[in-house]
Amino acid sequence: MADIIQLLPDSVANQIAAGEVIQRPASAVKELMENAIDAKATQIKLIVKDAGKTLIQVIDNGLGMSERDARMSFERHATSKIKKADDLFSIRTMGFRGEALASIAAIAQVELKTKRADDSLGTLIEIEGSVLKIQEPCACQNGTSFAIKNLFYNVPARRNFLKSDPAEFRYILEEFQRVALAFPEVAFSLNHNGNDVFQLPSSNLKQRIVGLFGNNYNERLVPVEEHTDILNISGFVIKPQFCKKTRGEQYFFVNNRFIKNAYLNHSVQSAFQHLISGDVFPSYFLKLEINPQTIDINIHPTKTEIKFEDERSIYMILQASIKRSLGIFNITPTIDFNREQSFDIAFDKNKPVVAPTIKVDKNYNPFKTTTGQNYQEKYSPAIKQNWQELYDVLKTKQQESSEPQQEIEINEGESPSQAPVFQLLRKYIVSSVKSGLLLIDQQAAHERIVFEKLQQTEANTNTQQLLYPEQMEVSTHEYQLINELKDDLNGLGFDIRDFGKNTFVIHGIPADAKNSKPAELLMDTIHQYEKNTDAISSSHREGLLIATAKSASIKKGRQLKEQEMLAIIDQLFACENTQLSPSGKKIYFILTEEELDKRFNY
Repeated sequence: MADIIQLLPDSVANQIAAGEVIQRPASAVKELMENAIDAKATQIKLIVKDAGKTLIQVIDNGLGMSERDARMSFERHATSKIKKADDLFSIRTMGFRGEALASIAAIAQVELKTKRADDSLGTLIEIEGSVLKIQEPCACQNGTSFAIKNLFYNVPARRNFLKSDPAEFRYILEEFQRVALAFPEVAFSLNHNGNDVFQLPSSNLKQRIVGLFGNNYNERLVPVEEHTDILNISGFVIKPQFCKKTRGEQYFFVNNRFIKNAYLNHSVQSAFQHLISGDVFPSYFLKLEINPQTIDINIHPTKTEIKFEDERSIYMILQASIKRSLGIFNITPTIDFNREQSFDIAFDKNKPVVAPTIKVDKNYNPFKTTTGQNYQEKYSPAIKQNWQELYDVLKTKQQESSEPQQEIEINEGESPSQAPVFQLLRKYIVSSVKSGLLLIDQQAAHERIVFEKLQQTEANTNTQQLLYPEQMEVSTHEYQLINELKDDLNGLGFDIRDFGKNTFVIHGIPADAKNSKPAELLMDTIHQYEKNTDAISSSHREGLLIATAKSASIKKGRQLKEQEMLAIIDQLFACENTQLSPSGKKIYFILTEEELDKRFNY
């Protein structure tokens, strides 16, 4: 029988490796920008066309490469960063495996131009599907220009799995922001389809955050600084009142490398305990400097996961440093060091200083009237009379409550709204039915009502036009997302118009959300959409319907009048689905007479 095991060709092996390293255009952006950082570049330019499907180009002013190094960089496991296994535990560079360029060259058409400062000519290399097409000298600027064209051109199945251009560009934007935040001293620019998205000069971390996420972040940031023998912590957390319902702006950097770590994220969340509610998440931009020998970053192809030698100590130090910073923020007034160093209170040095005095009326008695009549003597008969009246009222109410009440059983299409209702804990609506007690989650019920109304009016949605249109500035990520969903949002009753430079003008909101604040409603809808987008397998439109219903619904903690509770019950049992909210939460349950009897040992 013939042998069946054979070695794969390098081109096939590289395509398989590319499936782990280069999952989408954003993965290639990350690898190229990190290579530019390792080349000690101070200026990095990213050019993208069609969300990276047509072109990804990174131009830097770094060290450049010799002709041999340029060709060797495309070989698998060829790297200048490590020479032996022990070097994996003292890594200070961004890349070290030598897999990225080989993987990219296997699934794209690549053009590399590079030149060192001491060389008179640079090197041009063109590779297509791991096959070298051109290698020759060329005239070019100092540094490196790396262009990736037609990504996944020879792997059509992988290309078909890519999302829409706006969605893929948001992934690119995330990778760009991560690298730009890790290295604020480096100037970055981003151009997409000929439009400048970012022009970020060299700066400090706070200025870089403001440059990426907007000027309104300037007043939201609380500095965090801690130096210990185990690690050094620096960066910013967001003020509690500006926390969001999504985990979008949460950035951990360990030795300038972006990482994801649920354990450290829990440390930050616990530091905000009792300052924020359970359905919102703190934003943070935190850098951790730690001895490379106490961490292992070689555990995932994308190098976004790290193992720590003493994770518990890091958890405690991080939590304590954030708590201390939040404590200082809460008790210390803000000092603006850019203001003129002078007092705001006018002071006349020629005027004598006089100590303040307080006048006290020692004969004042609050229990005597102006005529000297004693308080108790004047009001005692009235108090007795009022207590008697109160007793009579309570007695009457007690007699009324002892009369038999009408019991209504819930049938299909029938509402229990004829029965008495009351609100429990400002969360639940309680009513009586024939079989026991009906308990309704007011928020889940109203979500279902609004959701089905939006579904019914989707073809002819009513919009409430605002008397004064509201202008709203958002982050670049939110700007891209709203632009992607703008047609669907307008179809749900919003009237949103792009004003440029990460700004929108809201001219109208859905008619069913007439009591909501326009900007808060829109942002809450976007955040709810992001929060649920991975949990629901539905179209943009259905996801937005769910998010809008959740944003426009009444919330827990709101005091309801009897008429409002009755209206919710009537409208709920007129819905097609009365059991579950749009997000799958149970709306009501009935506490039966048998269950009540068991509680009282009948």
